[in-house]
Amino acid sequence: MNIIGIIRESRSDDRRTPLVPFHIKELLNKYSSLKIIVQPSKHRCHHDQEYQEQGAIINEDLSKCDLILGVKEIEPSVLLESKIYIFFSHTSKVQPDNSAAAQGTPGMDKKELLHEILKKNITLIDYENIRDDLSRRYFGFGRFAGIVGCYNSLNLYLETIGKEPMPRAYQLGSYEKLKENISHQDFKDAKIIVTGDGRVANGTLEFLEFTNINQITANEFNTNNHSTAVFCNLPTSGYVKHKNNTKFDLQHFIQSPDMYVSVLENYLPHATMLISSHYWDPKSPRLFEKQNIQQYTQLKVIGDITCDINGSIPTTSRPSTIKDPYYYIDRITHKEIEKNTNSLAIMAVDNLPSELPKDSCKEFGDGIVKEVFPFILKEDDGRIKKATITENGIFCPSYEFLYDYINT
Repeated sequence: MNIIGIIRESRSDDRRTPLVPFHIKELLNKYSSLKIIVQPSKHRCHHDQEYQEQGAIINEDLSKCDLILGVKEIEPSVLLESKIYIFFSHTSKVQPDNSAAAQGTPGMDKKELLHEILKKNITLIDYENIRDDLSRRYFGFGRFAGIVGCYNSLNLYLETIGKEPMPRAYQLGSYEKLKENISHQDFKDAKIIVTGDGRVANGTLEFLEFTNINQITANEFNTNNHSTAVFCNLPTSGYVKHKNNTKFDLQHFIQSPDMYVSVLENYLPHATMLISSHYWDPKSPRLFEKQNIQQYTQLKVIGDITCDINGSIPTTSRPSTIKDPYYYIDRITHKEIEKNTNSLAIMAVDNLPSELPKDSCKEFGDGIVKEVFPFILKEDDGRIKKATITENGIFCPSYEFLYDYINT
């Protein structure tokens, strides 16, 4: 495997890239026989010339590549036969009953994508599935999804309490500028719940450190009245419990999420904002039910960073976009409406890291260089094989359930 390609992203609102120019030079120095072809793009966060200056070949034609890297799903019509592709296919959460099939790029028909991949004898490796033996991902965009999602959610909250919103994250263009802007804001008496304990949640919590919002415990969140803005973090053990009230065990929850129920509704009556930063499995419980929204009279904003459509946050009926990041729903009918004093505000952008593409892609590419290339160009320790969804025109054994999905 001597020639690697970077495909142009099909979404005009996604400026990300799997590798930034810095990584090109790093890889060419490390693997002397390697060639890297970059498909030209007007939307990518780094210009074509920057890649060329670091040793990449700029060429529309990727037919000579052995391995082709992208970020989001690739349009079926541009897939090349018998190639190895690595990208986020957003098929990991798809179940035989089609649940979670809405995740990923809006308008992308994943059945058509998978059919075309099989038809063209493509080997598909998914970043989402490159994990260790405890199912922990080696790398991803999660941290920056948490950072930007938190910024957007707090910005929406400022609007709902009648304050002047901050510039959008993509307008500021860097993490440092986000931190500078947020440090001057006053969120009055906001009471915020942050769910999760993974990469996304860690990004959210990291960003909250630069605000004037104080962290309190879950118990304090429900029992104390605060005159200043506060937040509490509910890890997985804090927002779900076993149906039999047995002691929480994370590995058991990962293996048997259907044995658990949500306890978030114990906290929502006290919250003015929810930032959902947890990982959700389609077999896991929803964190609340739509019909209960009208009871949470203080809740003004839901920042759904997870963005699983009709998933753990049932008010997320659709993803929003970087250009138009917010929408509002009626608390009784649950339908989307124009903003009013009683509407519930939703932030559900599905490609948050693309608002800070240079920062997020540098971190993501670091992961590819360290955790993918040594095991795909030299000897695989099993991680690449486990992440391979299709090979030789068929689904690999761990992904055979997708036959039921594409044939329904």
